[in-house]
Amino acid sequence: MNGAEAVPIRVLIVDDHAVVRRGIRAYLDVLDDMEVAEEAANGQEALACLERMAVNEQLPDVVLIDLLMPRMDGPTAIGAIKQRYPELRIVVLTSFGEMERVHSALAQGAAGYLLKDAEPGEVVSAIRAAARGEVFLDPAVTRGLTQHIVSPPTGIGALTGRERDVLVLVGRGRSNQEIADALVISERTARSHVSNVLRKLRMTSRTQAALFAVHQGLVPPPTS
Repeated sequence: MNGAEAVPIRVLIVDDHAVVRRGIRAYLDVLDDMEVAEEAANGQEALACLERMAVNEQLPDVVLIDLLMPRMDGPTAIGAIKQRYPELRIVVLTSFGEMERVHSALAQGAAGYLLKDAEPGEVVSAIRAAARGEVFLDPAVTRGLTQHIVSPPTGIGALTGRERDVLVLVGRGRSNQEIADALVISERTARSHVSNVLRKLRMTSRTQAALFAVHQGLVPPPTS
């Protein structure tokens, strides 16, 4: 090992499953160029850990984080971490490879995205790449992104799961406030979802969207 590699890459592991954290720690701890700085069970704990580390000027180099966690999920945590500590590199390690989640994580500032069926060596490669300032993506995620660019989804396929739910409610004639109540979101968020649905479907009115929902079989046609 040369002098440039003498300082190990310090990693913060963030996952709500203790067995996952311990497994990753056990693997990284045997590597000469890796050091597990701390563990956290969710986004809030991760931010608290980073705050303590920052006080002691011992921030990690890379944050390895899951997406679906209680209290504060991965995408929210990634955004908060990058806002407070823009120099930190973040790698996602999750079970979910849907393009919606991938785009969200990368948009928030993630430098890598791996699925949990990845080989341990791939996880290590992603951490090393992130520490070098590079981006590392799971091959399946890369294929999905490539397909999305080459053949972007249109029509109903362009909508996220939540936007499909909103379309169904629009098809049932619900107002923005009624949509908000049904989905337990704010009226402002509901209005934003409706706007996104209309934009993605290239429509100008809720009536068009409602008719589209009927034609797609998402809601039954109105009875006379």
